[in-house]
Amino acid sequence: MILDQILEHKKAELRHKNSRGYLANLKNKIRDAGPTMGFAVALDARRTATKPALIAEVKKASPSLGLLRPEFAQRFEPVTIAEGYRAHGAAAVSVLTDKDFFQGSLDYLADVKGKVGLPALNKEFMVADIQFYEARAYGADAVLLIVAGLERRQLIDFAALAKELSLDVLVETHHERELDIVLEWLPDVRMIGINNRDLKTFSTDLAVTFRLAKRIPGDKLIVSESGIHKRDDVVRLVEAGVHAMLIGESLIRAQDIGAKICELLGDDSKKEGA
Repeated sequence: MILDQILEHKKAELRHKNSRGYLANLKNKIRDAGPTMGFAVALDARRTATKPALIAEVKKASPSLGLLRPEFAQRFEPVTIAEGYRAHGAAAVSVLTDKDFFQGSLDYLADVKGKVGLPALNKEFMVADIQFYEARAYGADAVLLIVAGLERRQLIDFAALAKELSLDVLVETHHERELDIVLEWLPDVRMIGINNRDLKTFSTDLAVTFRLAKRIPGDKLIVSESGIHKRDDVVRLVEAGVHAMLIGESLIRAQDIGAKICELLGDDSKKEGA
């Protein structure tokens, strides 16, 4: 399974970062940084009864598709992409920082947060404490915890560390068993993500969201992730009680990113392009 490959590679990648000097440098950056922006608060403020809040993803490549646009081989401008997202109504951004599988970078996160100013999710495969200090030092306001890739004790400890660093947590689930773990072991978590992508086949199915959303208590923010391509998808998500949606590939691969956002949000007033 691709997730297992990524997690094993991530653990090996992080071994050289386990030094007191590196952690000390990160802590110095955090000390000099300003307060985080409320990621969950921003989603809550921007959602309406007919329109979920949009978390728009800055993403260069994926393991299944490679580069998402051919021109990214010569030029990838995460800040320009994120500015287009902000101009067309995104409530927050997600930035891929995994290097080897998604061609991401922590520097992309820092640049986007510093120059665009939207609340930012560090989209990374979290397997070690050091990554939370990296996320905070490079400007993240929230981090992702993937239930499928973590033991229960790790989930609890990582959620506590994120809180200590003033980072919001988006806990990602894929099926009922994972959702039950979250509701039992992380009862205070505010944001629950439902990933519509099968981590074995990489295919997507919005039925995953429709099925799991029914089981999530009303005090949670439900975030649907992956497989959202057209306005009808968004309408169906709203009907299912979804509060926010994380969209990457269908935006990045669109001919006109701004127009695509307007189409998804049902907003005809901003179709001048990005």
